[in-house]
Amino acid sequence: MFRKVLIANRGEIAVRIIRACQEMGIATVAVYSDADATALHVALADAAVRIGEPPPARSYLCGDCIIEAALAQGCDAIHPGYGFLSENANFADAVVAAGLTFIGPSGNAMRIMGSKTSARAAMQAAGVPIVPGYQGSQHDADLIEAANVIGYPVLVKATAGGGGKGMRIVSDPAEILHALESARREAMNAFGRGDIYLEKLVEHPHHVEFQVFGDHYGNAVHLFERECSIQRRHQKIIEESPSPFLTADLRQRMGDAAVAAVKATGYTNAGTLEFLVDPHHNFYFLEMNTRLQVEHPVTELVTGVDLVKLQLRIAAGEPLPFTQADLNQRGHAIECRIYAEDPANQFLPAIGRVQVAVEPVGPGVRVDAGVTSGDEVTLHYDPMVAKLIVLGEDRPDAIGKLAWALRHYVILGDVITNKAFLRDVLSHPRFQLGDTATDFVDTELAGWQPESGDPPDLVLAIAALAETLQAPVQPGATGAAGADRYTPWQRNDGFRLGPPR
Repeated sequence: MFRKVLIANRGEIAVRIIRACQEMGIATVAVYSDADATALHVALADAAVRIGEPPPARSYLCGDCIIEAALAQGCDAIHPGYGFLSENANFADAVVAAGLTFIGPSGNAMRIMGSKTSARAAMQAAGVPIVPGYQGSQHDADLIEAANVIGYPVLVKATAGGGGKGMRIVSDPAEILHALESARREAMNAFGRGDIYLEKLVEHPHHVEFQVFGDHYGNAVHLFERECSIQRRHQKIIEESPSPFLTADLRQRMGDAAVAAVKATGYTNAGTLEFLVDPHHNFYFLEMNTRLQVEHPVTELVTGVDLVKLQLRIAAGEPLPFTQADLNQRGHAIECRIYAEDPANQFLPAIGRVQVAVEPVGPGVRVDAGVTSGDEVTLHYDPMVAKLIVLGEDRPDAIGKLAWALRHYVILGDVITNKAFLRDVLSHPRFQLGDTATDFVDTELAGWQPESGDPPDLVLAIAALAETLQAPVQPGATGAAGADRYTPWQRNDGFRLGPPR
């Protein structure tokens, strides 16, 4: 097993990995930009190294800086977390070339499965259903002709990256040329590559993904599914397992397809196969994420498997410790992502300082946070504050537990969060029935506004403080202490310090 691991990331995922390593007796090294000098992951790691200025290109995306820090600190391995360099095949290769272990799949596997077009080809070869599409020429004329053959509506998608960037829905042939140009431009800015391809738009689908693992000895398993249909701007905000939409037969077939994909490509370590499932229970491969997912705690709670520790063991050369028959789902888990964003203003980031953060505590309640009291959510990075995850006996129990936890998660400061929006999603009749396609937010909660009668937490805190400090002088009280109605020195009840009165 590794002696020391560098975590090439920040925020809640860096905190999560640090904890897993330290529980296994592995020393940890954090990296940080100037904006994160006092961040939680820096404080919790055994050592920390400054790697640059706040912009990611000058810090967390500087692969050479990260490898240099790992070597200088005497590390054995680098864990990339997710985002940043986690799916960069060249970085994975460079880590190995430096004599370190990359905790994730090989660079070659990333090139095959990290590109949406080559992944689609690999899935076709493995017999996994894919969405009809076109991934040939990059010339506008050829793409437009292909869109006419596929039939509208179509999706224009970037071949690299994820998170909805470089993606456009086109319903009218007159809009296709503009969509091609804007998707290329956004993909180039986000991923450094402007290649695109086309897919038939599957209307009103469920977004269901399967967690997979492969070891270096040809063994592979799936750890069941996560329902990820609650999305805004093509990005997930609520995930759960088991999916309320899947039947036992469909779960079996999708799980078999996911494992077949892992074995066909020789994939190792953690990965996620993402599928679209139409209203008739037909499923189609969408893409593969060659890394740990943000929503991995959902799987951990229903399977009892620590996925980060499993990543470390597989990377260290150990075989999978179980077979498919050993795995099962128990209870129901739901995760919501708490962002510093304004749902009433198109979910735009609402950055600022978190003055006070108090996490809810209770049976089956888990908080993965990278922000604590006094921290600032800056414009440089993703504005996620925390992930709130619960495990219930069944789905109704989990929904009620998550709603309670959201109400009791205190986040005070000049940031706006999406907590009220998430509560409204949980209370929506369609969500409670499990009837949630990927267009749920757009169709059911478009134009959402917070209830005007629900004052922000900070307003309540200020009001309580004002009540304490500005209380009127009590009748008959004298002197400075008389202005404080709560002081024991103004009582006429025989109060004494020490023995009973």
